[in-house]
Amino acid sequence: MARRGERTAPQRIVLIGFGPVGVRFSEEILPAVEDGRVALTVVGAEREDPYNRIMIAEYATGDVARENLPIADPTDLAARGVRVLAGRSATRIRPEGREIELDDGRRLPYDRLVLATGAQANVPRLDGLSQSAPSSPGLDAVLTNGVCALRSIADAERVRSVVTAGGRVAVLGAGVLGLELALLLAGTGSRPHLAHFGPIPMPRQLDRGSAHVLSALLAHAGVAVVPHTRAEAIVTREVAGRRTFRALVSSDGKRIEADLLVLSCGVRPRDELAVDASLRTARGVLVDNRLRSWSDPRIHAIGDVAHVADPSAHRHSRTVPGGASGLVGPGWRQAEWLARSLLAELDGNTEPDYVEDLPGIVTMKASQLDLVAAGRVPADPFAPTPRDEPVTDTAMWADPQHGTYVAMATTGGVLDGFVTVGMPRAAAELSVLYQRRGELPSDRSLLLRLDAVDEAPSANDRDQTICLCNAVTAGAIEDAVREHDCTTVEAVGRCTRAGTGCGGCRARIAEMLRESEGQPA
Repeated sequence: MARRGERTAPQRIVLIGFGPVGVRFSEEILPAVEDGRVALTVVGAEREDPYNRIMIAEYATGDVARENLPIADPTDLAARGVRVLAGRSATRIRPEGREIELDDGRRLPYDRLVLATGAQANVPRLDGLSQSAPSSPGLDAVLTNGVCALRSIADAERVRSVVTAGGRVAVLGAGVLGLELALLLAGTGSRPHLAHFGPIPMPRQLDRGSAHVLSALLAHAGVAVVPHTRAEAIVTREVAGRRTFRALVSSDGKRIEADLLVLSCGVRPRDELAVDASLRTARGVLVDNRLRSWSDPRIHAIGDVAHVADPSAHRHSRTVPGGASGLVGPGWRQAEWLARSLLAELDGNTEPDYVEDLPGIVTMKASQLDLVAAGRVPADPFAPTPRDEPVTDTAMWADPQHGTYVAMATTGGVLDGFVTVGMPRAAAELSVLYQRRGELPSDRSLLLRLDAVDEAPSANDRDQTICLCNAVTAGAIEDAVREHDCTTVEAVGRCTRAGTGCGGCRARIAEMLRESEGQPA
């Protein structure tokens, strides 16, 4: 550490990846850039200004305007000392020389390298589907015309053009993103097809009861659900001299005709740079509880490319448990922690170790239904518990006619997982209990009354997390309303960041604002 009065050279930090997680890291490290302690260079493969990738489905269906997508202004960052290299890709990491190579041949030296390269879409092998190398490393592969994965602004533009022209869209995959897109498409007046392998949607999060209620709600909303679809091939036709998607064909002969096929078949970490540099990977770049690569402590990973695991416990294991959650909230918290840690090191201090969140709470962003799931609920609550495993108790309640359902799984009374459909207030209470590892009331039916028609809304628990992406509590939102005169959802977002992630909490924030209007000053 330098003596008082001495000025040391700034620490050179290179950040690869300029999506939501990379932007958050840049924002958090910015004070040290402005005071000269850090020289930050950001490498982003896309030429567009950084945008909220989580909201591009809403943009594709016309629910969000293009001007509402940007999340950072590169010009402003450059004016404050950040070197932003947009439209450039890293092609190689050279750990031995502590430098990276760019696609234009330049080499950038670093003292610390931060990988925030995110994830890329899984593209299933379908007869007739071509997949060409991307125009630049770090971008997505080029697929057959009429097929996309909705991971970029360019993909969203393709969907938007088909929707605007009144075309038909088929979605392959019934994870949360595929379901959200199908519901958004149904909201435009079209009747999208949602094809998925297996009997139920969202099989990783839902039990059979909630999946049954959800499927009925999807059909009522105008989504044509096609389960048990083992996609095998696509049929194409010639349009203006190009092979263009025409239909999806399954192994049992089912044929779904559409003008566009959107693949929603999951993602995998974009860790090619790390693999090429001989960094240890599993479900992403393996990092410890300081978010440092197991292979090189000068290299860090955050977001969907980071697989946090204890090297002392798993260094010699063939398989390493865990992996990225796929949710933006944990990635943002990793970005914030890493920035704090690096700043603390510059001051000669040590930030406490990073502690991983519980498995994320999944919230469906759809105006037509409320679905929240967390942890794991047994698919069959009546199945016997395997020997030597703790007994899981499951409480359920269902009203399929009115589209409501709740299941709660506990061990020793402590909530391990839950799923709710059409019960937003019960979901909010269960979310708090899940995050706190709290015990459920002995009479589980008390939770059902929260969503009763004649039940007056109770006062907000100030510690209740309203925005899961940014971990913003009800108390923080109330303070923003009272102390900063925030009267709109957008104003609350500027003040607290609530509602600026997936957008699933915006309706609840609006409800809080309406409630606050009747409160005395």
